[in-house]
Amino acid sequence: MSESDGQSTPQDTREVIMEATFRALSKHGYKDLRVRDIGEEMEMSRQVIHYHFDGKYDLISSFLEYIIDQYEGSVEVDDETDPRTELDVRIDRCLFGPEFEDFSHWDRMKVYHELYAYAQNDAEHRALFNEHYDRLRESISTVIEDGVEQGAFRDVDADLMGQLITDVIHAARGRRIALGHEDAPDEAKRAVNDFILDSLYPSQ
Repeated sequence: MSESDGQSTPQDTREVIMEATFRALSKHGYKDLRVRDIGEEMEMSRQVIHYHFDGKYDLISSFLEYIIDQYEGSVEVDDETDPRTELDVRIDRCLFGPEFEDFSHWDRMKVYHELYAYAQNDAEHRALFNEHYDRLRESISTVIEDGVEQGAFRDVDADLMGQLITDVIHAARGRRIALGHEDAPDEAKRAVNDFILDSLYPSQ
């Protein structure tokens, strides 16, 4: 689908709109956000938003998928990576985020968690967050399960351990954002290392 300027691809246009949505949400918050506010954050005509999305709700739903994909698609490990190293990479990415050219990981997490808070009253958005949570938990549980099968880890309930680590990640991010505890992610990582990951090794 070509755009009216004859230059932008649909993917380019989508990214422009998504990044403009992020900037507008950062300034205005979800409750007071208007499509007009998003339009003011990009050089394209506001009409391109209406061309691609059926109003604010449809746009925000797509934005949620966009920001979730940025995190889920940013973890790269090869087949030679050992289970403990892969766990470290995945946990670090969740706690400290990938690098972005504009705005920090925590700028993006602030927007993410604001939408997360509103999801308790929104079935569609709650489903998106649930799917993201399940994929994150499963990605961690799978590494633990692989480590058990390889003999690198002792025999544990991989699903329950994955859920525990995922919950610690969410709690630490929420504490940093809501309460301003900037050391929360580092403290959580140390606790996960000392009390969870180190316990995975078989007793000598």
